[in-house]
Amino acid sequence: MPSTVYTTGVGARRRHHRKVLRDNIQGITKPAIRRLARRGGTRGVLKVFLENVIRDAVTYTEHAKRKTVTAMDVVYALKRQGRTLYGFGG
Repeated sequence: MPSTVYTTGVGARRRHHRKVLRDNIQGITKPAIRRLARRGGTRGVLKVFLENVIRDAVTYTEHAKRKTVTAMDVVYALKRQGRTLYGFGG
C-alpha cells in the first residue's frame, strides 16, 4: 500500500480560508444608519403614520369642542389604530 493516498472525493478539495469578521457593527455610525433608512423610505412611511394619528387626534379634539390637542387625544388615536401607548393617563 502506498504511503500517500491521492483522493478525488470531497475531502480532496482545497480548504478555503475566510477572514473572520468581528465587531464590524461598531464601525457603522448612527448617521450612516439614518442615511440608509432615508434611502429605504422611512421618511415617507413616517409621514403617512403621523398624518393618520394626527387626523384621529384632531377628530377627538374637535368632538370635545376644544382647540388644544391633549395627550389623551393622541393616546386614544393610537389606541384606535391598535398601537396602545401607556404612561400618559387613561
